[in-house]
Amino acid sequence: MTETDPKAPTAGVALTAIGVAVIRARESVGTDRLYDDPLAQLFVDAARRDYCEIDGGAERWARLEEVADMFFEGRTVGVRLVDDRVAEAVEKGIRQIVLIGAGLDTRAFRMALPADVRVFEIDLPELFAFKEPVLAAAHAEPRCGRAVLAIDLREDWAKLLGEHGFRPDLPTHWVDEGVLGYLTHEHALHVVTTLTELSAPGSRFGVSRFAVDENARPYAELECLVRGDDGADRPRTGLGADARTWLDEHGWRTEFRSWDDMVAALGRPVALNDPDIGVVIAVREA
Repeated sequence: MTETDPKAPTAGVALTAIGVAVIRARESVGTDRLYDDPLAQLFVDAARRDYCEIDGGAERWARLEEVADMFFEGRTVGVRLVDDRVAEAVEKGIRQIVLIGAGLDTRAFRMALPADVRVFEIDLPELFAFKEPVLAAAHAEPRCGRAVLAIDLREDWAKLLGEHGFRPDLPTHWVDEGVLGYLTHEHALHVVTTLTELSAPGSRFGVSRFAVDENARPYAELECLVRGDDGADRPRTGLGADARTWLDEHGWRTEFRSWDDMVAALGRPVALNDPDIGVVIAVREA
């Protein structure tokens, strides 16, 4: 992670982190911004340079920006809602935050987290091979403790988490901003089973419940960028519709917060008028 010439991911799920950085950079320059993430623009600038150095890269970058624009309104509000849940967890005394599929997340740098909070970021090695040099070049310093775990979630990330100082006897706030949806159902369930085993009483976890029209242009374009257009059938992914039932049966206490209720105070035109879309908030019981 000391490379001086980082290369941005141009394919696979790691590419989505670039798109979210584009969204966060755009939000951060608005006069009515929901959050401020100055590091996001550094990632965008570095990624754009990398893309423009490869054959067809400029066209691929243009497609990536177009897809990011399609998702901007909902995704940028989603970033703020996760911010709010992190802040809520910290207010309740939680001092361990684990980002599953952290991407180019910068919450350890941009949020006013107490110094005794420790943020654990888990993502693919190729993602951090790009991310860490950009942060180093900017002399970015986290406001709290931060540990980087460069590992595939299909591997033994729990062992690596322990080696980086994670304490399963302390409550943890687990953050998933969409990576479970890119794992097969079996792998996603294994991740949640593992984090359940690592969760002390009072730990928190949020599971999104949403409706996706995979044939709608934004999702079709995203799928093509991430996976390519090989025409192959995709396996079942994510936790599925019974995620809340599984959590209830495995020692979590759950409540449902609707999307429209959560975004009502943010002043953005993103209401969905569907009471079944939102987030299941799970708290680990004793």
